[in-house]
Amino acid sequence: WYRKAAEQGHPNAQFSLAGFCEEGKAVEQSDEDAVKWYLLAAKQGVAGAQINLGVMYDLGKGGLVKSDVKAAYWYGKAASQGIDRAQFDLGSMFAQGRGVDQSDELAAGWFTKSAKQGNAASQLNLGAMYEQGRGVPRDTSEAAKWYRKAAEQGHPNAQFSLAGFCEEGKAVEQSDEDAVKWYLLAAKQGVAGAQINLGVMYDLGKGGLVKSDVKAAYWYGKAASQGIDRAQFDLGSMFAQGRGVDQSDELAAGWFTKSAKQGNAASQLNLGAMYEQGRGVPRDTSEAAKWYRKAAE
Repeated sequence: WYRKAAEQGHPNAQFSLAGFCEEGKAVEQSDEDAVKWYLLAAKQGVAGAQINLGVMYDLGKGGLVKSDVKAAYWYGKAASQGIDRAQFDLGSMFAQGRGVDQSDELAAGWFTKSAKQGNAASQLNLGAMYEQGRGVPRDTSEAAKWYRKAAEQGHPNAQFSLAGFCEEGKAVEQSDEDAVKWYLLAAKQGVAGAQINLGVMYDLGKGGLVKSDVKAAYWYGKAASQGIDRAQFDLGSMFAQGRGVDQSDELAAGWFTKSAKQGNAASQLNLGAMYEQGRGVPRDTSEAAKWYRKAAE
């Protein structure tokens, strides 16, 4: 029935049929057919079709040549109809200068429209713009307000940013307890910075947490596994000292190596010492000198 209506030019039927084609729902999956119907619906003003067509141009799907200009055009069509997702997408294009002339002011304007409708991603971006003074006057109180709105909707990066404000007492009352609350929520969603900071909180017994080497090592490990050099250094230190984990010079050297190769000076120093002493690695003064030099420079 969608097809029958779509073939008669009904815009909402064209949009619905396009979705079926894109998902392969009761019809053969075809991005090309999806684009065909999205385009017909978009030209008739269906905002959802305009957004999805923008995405197709953004990704170069459905036989379309990837085009930032055409993606921005269709996002703009939907954004002008007040669609928060499209306003976020268009704001992002202005922020990055993709398909449009770069403009922090226009980016902030579109993020504001979207954020006021409750779009968490726009609330996060708007908070960052107020924090940095990009496109809007620098205002940490406004930044905190928008971070909180997004954090309360469960946005992990907003939770991380708000946690930092709480820990520093930046535009909000200083509270290690609130910082821990938001770090934990963000850490559970995989934000590496939150995982490191939560590890530090457990390491020091801050924010109402009982000091725990085991939990500190756990969270350092989560971030280290994401390739974060600071966390790899912290985890290497835990293995070197046998804090929260079984002592292992080999594992310590392994994590210091990963971190040192990313340019972490503290890890380069520790790795140099391990090569000099033959701890966890074969004794090699040339390797020791190499890592000492990197850290020294």
